[in-house]
Amino acid sequence: MIEDVFRLCDDIGPEKVVHIFNPAIGLKGIVVIDNIATGPAIGGTRMEPDVTLEECARLARAMTMKNAAARLPHGGAKSVIFADPAMPIEEKEQLIRAFARAIRNVVNYIPGPDMGTDEHAMAWIHDETGRSVGLPREIGGIPLDEIGATGYGLAVAAEVAQDYCDLKLKGARVVVQGFGSVGMHVARFLAERGAILVAAADSRSAIVNPDGIDVAALIEHKCRGRPVGEFTNGHAAADNDVVGVPCDIWIPAARPDIINESNVDQLDCKLLLQGANIPATPGAEEILHQRGVLIVPDFIANSGGVICGSVEYHGGTQSAALIAIEEKVRANTHWVLRSAVEKGIDPRAAALEMAEINLRKAISWQRWH
Repeated sequence: MIEDVFRLCDDIGPEKVVHIFNPAIGLKGIVVIDNIATGPAIGGTRMEPDVTLEECARLARAMTMKNAAARLPHGGAKSVIFADPAMPIEEKEQLIRAFARAIRNVVNYIPGPDMGTDEHAMAWIHDETGRSVGLPREIGGIPLDEIGATGYGLAVAAEVAQDYCDLKLKGARVVVQGFGSVGMHVARFLAERGAILVAAADSRSAIVNPDGIDVAALIEHKCRGRPVGEFTNGHAAADNDVVGVPCDIWIPAARPDIINESNVDQLDCKLLLQGANIPATPGAEEILHQRGVLIVPDFIANSGGVICGSVEYHGGTQSAALIAIEEKVRANTHWVLRSAVEKGIDPRAAALEMAEINLRKAISWQRWH
């Protein structure tokens, strides 16, 4: 285990890896604090049964780069509670509160909502530790999932990206893989801009309709707890079938490495707008870049959520958060895509260059660097 941790280290991080185990209530978890050169680390708390240490560390690094690129006063981190998020709510609260008590003294980590957790979970963590973001409105928060902060930022990134590839948002065909808190909102914001949802998938099924899906009705259907495959406006399919649905914009908004070397050849789109963190393997991204598919990297495109979380943490309002998302995501997407064209490199290389310049400048001001 120690060797596994050190294998993940480089000159950026991770700074700290904390393993949590409480056999009395079945709690197992990991916290990876990647880097805090720019400030205390913000990163989501994910509840899933099968996340590895390596995946958690990769997600923490994505948060470091995301926060550095957005010039937020925060470093990057990620945590995982190994459990089924569909467990009874009473058991879930007990487990999350136990996790919060275990990280009470990990003071450089600020949890936020992620897959399997929401503003209620953040309220429980805040009650135990005094720190989290994405809180309910009733206790002064800006609920990220309710307002769709990440989805809003993705729509802004798409507006910018249309100037760098052969598409216009009005009439653009969209596929969303992961029709949850991020996927639902990006579908809604793009529909407001004239785009057409032609396929959507959740963890259980998918719905496909080349003529277009009623986004508002599908969101209502999903919010009633029903899988998208049971929606009547289209034909049902397996969740992984949406990879091959022809479209203009393909949006991964769920787990890491969904697009990989085994399925990348099925992808038929002009723009890969990365709503999830690390949703494609490096090899798959290289193949897509060579094919001329434009990629807006995860830590540029989906930074709306953490921007909103940072504004909340520092006492800002919802309107201030939306203004900050618009400003930062629009400027960063322009910079990355323009730099990629001018330097003849792929967008991820350009994004990493920008983030590392900011991060290494912050590191240089530390006592030990």
